[in-house]
Amino acid sequence: MNDASPAVRKSAVTRQRILDAAARIFRERGYAATTLADIAEAAGLRTASPYYYFGSKEELVEEVLRIGTTLVFDAVREAVAALPPDTSFRDRLTAVIRTHLDSLLRLTDYTSADIRIIGHVPPEVRAKVWPLRQAYGEFWRELLREGRESGAIRADADLGLLRVLILGTL
Repeated sequence: MNDASPAVRKSAVTRQRILDAAARIFRERGYAATTLADIAEAAGLRTASPYYYFGSKEELVEEVLRIGTTLVFDAVREAVAALPPDTSFRDRLTAVIRTHLDSLLRLTDYTSADIRIIGHVPPEVRAKVWPLRQAYGEFWRELLREGRESGAIRADADLGLLRVLILGTL
């Protein structure tokens, strides 16, 4: 049974509609070409409604970017945690790649918006989501270091380049 009042539940549903619409519109049009009025219209709301939930376009896009990265990162961590402790590096890497790619395909609006607009958002927005993106990058760096230590990756391989190559390919 949900303890939240109907008003609280309705508010959460409306906020999620705004986020989903924002992710879709940012993915389709980019950051600069998207207005809060566009997002409100796509969410089936009045023009000023997003301001009740988000103080600005920057606050809204920050949340869209955070959600996109968090959903992928959480899914990847869960996939690795579900593996037996003695899983080979190759099988762990395969699970991480599959989960990352599945997340990108399943969560298209959020992940595609993230990929499309991260370079176009204001620097202060990018700075706020950067620690999460760095943590995901560190997850990959550690995984690849383990691969090197196990001998599955050559000792002279540039792990930074390998990480960028894998993620860029996905």
